[in-house]
Amino acid sequence: MEMSRLPSPDKLVTGRLYIVGIGPGSPEMLTRRAEKVIAESDVVIGNDFYLDQISHLVQGKNVIRSRMGKEVDRAKECINLAKTTSVSMVSGGDPGVYGMASIVLEVLEHTGLAIPVEIVPGITAATAGAARLGSPLSGDFAVVSLSDLLTPREVIKARLSALFSVKMPVVLYNPKSRTRTEQLGEAIALALEYLPSDTPVGIVRNAYREDESVLYTTLGKVWEIEDLVDMHAVVFIGGEETRIWKRGEDVKGIITPRGYHRKYLY
Repeated sequence: MEMSRLPSPDKLVTGRLYIVGIGPGSPEMLTRRAEKVIAESDVVIGNDFYLDQISHLVQGKNVIRSRMGKEVDRAKECINLAKTTSVSMVSGGDPGVYGMASIVLEVLEHTGLAIPVEIVPGITAATAGAARLGSPLSGDFAVVSLSDLLTPREVIKARLSALFSVKMPVVLYNPKSRTRTEQLGEAIALALEYLPSDTPVGIVRNAYREDESVLYTTLGKVWEIEDLVDMHAVVFIGGEETRIWKRGEDVKGIITPRGYHRKYLY
């Protein structure tokens, strides 16, 4: 007697998974694509903090909340749900920049399931904060997270030292937390080994949200406002050509020239 074959796992997949960047937190900063896929999803899953930012989009939906530190569990759950239904996994900023894209794709790769996935980009904190400061990232720049939860502290310091040595702008994500207070000071000390103390520094907290704050200082004076920095802040350290833009004594922003001044008159 011939035995019937079981369907392959891929044949059992009828759902779809979206990994959605929701930008810096303001509804005005959401992309149209992000709004569309969230609207089309049966389930929306994410961190409490980010789900609260899109509460106007998830009314009447199956919303699954989890807390910080549960990223792996969240990834497993969204993949399991996406076998049979449409799921949006929301991620702050851009999901591919310190967001949920990598862990979800890693877990999906491990399962071997052929769930259709779309990564929906969002505005990351570096570009959102840069827009509030003026134009500090107009040429080459680098982004480094100071969180040592997943990356060893010595590796972070080595990367920072290499970047500061070539004197281009550096953006610091996750500069400080309640339990991690020393890394920002270490980063500033490393920067001062290669850059002058009057190098512009911008600090943007909660860009485009109601409690937004934008501060201008220099490498040599960061310590004066260091207490205002937390996990919701992004720190911009200028490069060798970065300058403060002033009108009289009024600070208007930070500019890193692209080099047009070396080729054109204006």
